[in-house]
Amino acid sequence: MTDLTTTYLGLKLKNPLVASASPFPKKLDNIRRMEAAGLSAIVLHSLFEEQITFESNELDHFLSAGTESFAEALTYFPDLQHYNMGPEPYLELIRKARESVEIPIIASLNGISTGGWVEYARKIEQAGASALELNMYYLSTDPNLSGAELEEEYVRLVRDVRAKVRIPLAVKLSPFFTALPQMARRLVSAGANGLVLFNRFYQPDLDLDALAVAPHLKLSTSDDMLLPLRWIAVLYGRVKADFALSSGVHTGQDLIKAMMAGASVAMTTSSLLQNGLEHAGRILKEAEQWMAEHEYKSIQQMRGSMSQKAVTEPAAFERANYMKALQSYDDHMPN
Repeated sequence: MTDLTTTYLGLKLKNPLVASASPFPKKLDNIRRMEAAGLSAIVLHSLFEEQITFESNELDHFLSAGTESFAEALTYFPDLQHYNMGPEPYLELIRKARESVEIPIIASLNGISTGGWVEYARKIEQAGASALELNMYYLSTDPNLSGAELEEEYVRLVRDVRAKVRIPLAVKLSPFFTALPQMARRLVSAGANGLVLFNRFYQPDLDLDALAVAPHLKLSTSDDMLLPLRWIAVLYGRVKADFALSSGVHTGQDLIKAMMAGASVAMTTSSLLQNGLEHAGRILKEAEQWMAEHEYKSIQQMRGSMSQKAVTEPAAFERANYMKALQSYDDHMPN
């Protein structure tokens, strides 16, 4: 019998398919349905730093920086009294979810500064969350802020949260670091147990009729998993952390690829939004069938088998891949 069990953040999971942060878990009934569909753990939708700071009537300087020059900056944020749910209802959802399902419930905090955010990490732990995902979504637009300063802020935040809580910590990163492997090691040294690759930055569009900047949401496809797949393959065995591949997991083969690269779990949301929660079961069934056909007995057997350290051509994950891809394109060009 095929063994799909895996371990992520010290949590024993029945399979490696995890629900990433999404609107689904806002309703307790959906959390129950997600467990019934086969998902092994659920990352709740994020509690945003702006919601916490709104409650105390003060916004962090990272949020308010530049508002003296751009007066509309704060007015662009949604009405936080009606946006998502406030901190206290979020904590109550954690409590109810833990009572309703047996699979782990992973809370999510989205922000970049310490202060009240760190305090809510402790409240999340007290509410019963199995683990905490720190979703570091900060887009640097200040030309006076250096990359080194911002990276230090990330590390300090992880260190401060680690000092306050004992539950496992995962850090959800963007791919926009000059030296990602070194940054990954620094975050692990600061107290992160796992790294989630990657956060998808939703790019704004321009509304030419309203002459306004418009938010734009585009669901992922399987092609979107190639970037995190590459970096997990590079980092596996070099950084002592559990890896979660997030972005582009839609099929059983996507799940298999994530495991072979070195991920402990693969996270999905877009596939569930497009196909319904029951699609999780189809992904798992397809992965299990593939493993049986190719004589893999367990997830552990295949994990990291196609990481950079394991493949015969490690350069395929580096510049050589770029050169080879261009050559293959040239081969298809008409003479």
